[in-house]
Amino acid sequence: MLASDNQRLFNNAVIRVQHLHQLAAKMINDFEDSLLPEERRQLSKIFPLSFCNSDYIEAPTGKDETQKSSMLKLLRISFRLIGSWELPSQTLSGTVSNSLTVGNPNQITEKLADLKMGISVLIKGCLDGQPNMDDNDSLPLPFEDFYLTKGENNLRESFRLLACFKTDMHKAETYLRVANCRRSLDSNCTL
Repeated sequence: MLASDNQRLFNNAVIRVQHLHQLAAKMINDFEDSLLPEERRQLSKIFPLSFCNSDYIEAPTGKDETQKSSMLKLLRISFRLIGSWELPSQTLSGTVSNSLTVGNPNQITEKLADLKMGISVLIKGCLDGQPNMDDNDSLPLPFEDFYLTKGENNLRESFRLLACFKTDMHKAETYLRVANCRRSLDSNCTL
């Protein structure tokens, strides 16, 4: 793969994940705006105690660890994060009220699939003919139906789904930005 093609792929991946992160932020803001004040207070206490499916994906725990991670590792983590949302993204239509303008949830699923495919090409480019020693990329995530289970409190589950989607898209955006920056030797890749 030519260096210019590789750079174009990286730039495209960063733009796509930025768009998904912005969309996730809009979705959760619109969702919160549609709630009554008491419902908002209850949810703000709940989410910090919740966990996301991506908590099971081994990833850097802070800025320093992210900075020390290799480009290939950041790409693989991003690949797993995006892949973890392929199935749950289909439930976003049931989560977001029809009155909210967030776009077609099927478009989200398509955007995730396109981004995952692009990251896969970048990973192959980084391997440059070397065997892929990390078969974890193809393993299913634990608790694949994690976001599909509807508990007693649908409002709570909807909020958790949207909050986790936003968090994971932010992580993937950060990792892809740092990986892209690493390609340029004269860039300062600080977070």
